[in-house]
Amino acid sequence: MKKNIIKVLAVIPGLLMLLNAIGFMTNPEQTANDLHMTLLDGLGRSTQIGDMTSFFMGTAILIFVGVIHFKGRWLYAGALFLGGAALFRSMAAVMHGADWAIQYIIIEIVLTIWLCATAYAMDKHAEK
Repeated sequence: MKKNIIKVLAVIPGLLMLLNAIGFMTNPEQTANDLHMTLLDGLGRSTQIGDMTSFFMGTAILIFVGVIHFKGRWLYAGALFLGGAALFRSMAAVMHGADWAIQYIIIEIVLTIWLCATAYAMDKHAEK
């Protein structure tokens, strides 16, 4: 697979994460609603916006660094966060009675696999 195709495929999840990060900073109520969350009040709002923005922006940055330097290890780091989100959403349902967020769990699993596949492709291409 050509290097530029791998880069384009790898950057797509990063762009999705970046859009959510920007959304939480510019229009947190709408972004929270889009993710089926209620925007909290007081310190809860601060935590919700801060943590969600950090999660999405951090994941996006890891992916972008991987694409820029063409190093799969950065994509694996981003995949860790997305895979972790799927795992801990599932645990929230099983252990704490949260609703199953199947659509988000599926998206997070797909993006985790996507990032791992593009990271693998990057590493294989770099070996040539």
